[in-house]
Amino acid sequence: MHPTGVTANLAVPDMAEARKFYMDYLGLSAEGFDLGWVANLQSPDGRAIVQLVTKDATAPVDSVISVHVGDEVEAAYEEAQRRGFEIVHPLTTEPWGVRRFFVRAPDGNVINIVSHKDD
Repeated sequence: MHPTGVTANLAVPDMAEARKFYMDYLGLSAEGFDLGWVANLQSPDGRAIVQLVTKDATAPVDSVISVHVGDEVEAAYEEAQRRGFEIVHPLTTEPWGVRRFFVRAPDGNVINIVSHKDD
């Protein structure tokens, strides 16, 4: 697998309150996307990125990071299965246009392995 990016997914109970802190105080902006339950915030130069997540729309649990893998998402899924890792959310093309799956790392963290249309 050749990740093209890693984004922290922060669990937030109140999206509006969290957006105020991360946008107004830290200076990040909603340059990425905002689906209501998840918002991708970035610094003006695009170097700092964080996602705020209230509750994943389709997965049974939330992930702690998103690992972007471009067109390697199917291969990454097969490799996770081959290694016997727990698949928490199966390989799925989501309604908002990403193809992804969730895998549990040996340390217990849930990782979102994702391919965006523009990866």
